[in-house]
Amino acid sequence: MSKIKCGNNVYIPMPVVLVGTEIEGRANFMTVGWASRANANPPMISVGINKKHKTPEGILNNKTFSINIPNAGMAVPTDYCGLVSGSKADKSGVFDTFYGELKGAPMISECPVTMECELVETVELPTNYLFIGEIKGVYADEDCTEKNRPDMKKADAMVLTMTDNRYWRLGEFVDKAWGCGKDYSNKDIYE
Repeated sequence: MSKIKCGNNVYIPMPVVLVGTEIEGRANFMTVGWASRANANPPMISVGINKKHKTPEGILNNKTFSINIPNAGMAVPTDYCGLVSGSKADKSGVFDTFYGELKGAPMISECPVTMECELVETVELPTNYLFIGEIKGVYADEDCTEKNRPDMKKADAMVLTMTDNRYWRLGEFVDKAWGCGKDYSNKDIYE
């Protein structure tokens, strides 16, 4: 199959999360697609947020933030939190919030999986901040867990494709990661 050049500004599918922080004493949430696990031990996650947004102010001041994974049924309020700036609207009433051990990291009760994070490092890029936080606590709805771990399929998590600006549900199971490749013809190298 032939390939065509698609330029250099193409996005990969990304998880949809709501980043929570406190700004001026109230909860604020922003929809973010640029989120990824960044370190295994201690567990860390990173989020890329444009410097123009209000959310970086809260993260930089509090040194904490939350990652909230909305389900597909929450697409409308999730999208709203990405359309409206915290500098122009009070988004503290959009969701019911709760706190774990970290102050300044409000979490969303309606989200099936939430994480509270302590800021470890901030990388300043040309247009964005890359915030790296250590995950200090994970909270999940009991019916969205498997063996005491969050199950993203049960949580009905969404992904974002920015090439068409759409939210999608997670798809079908394909195969076992760190397992299916062992049947490859060069399986001797895994033993």
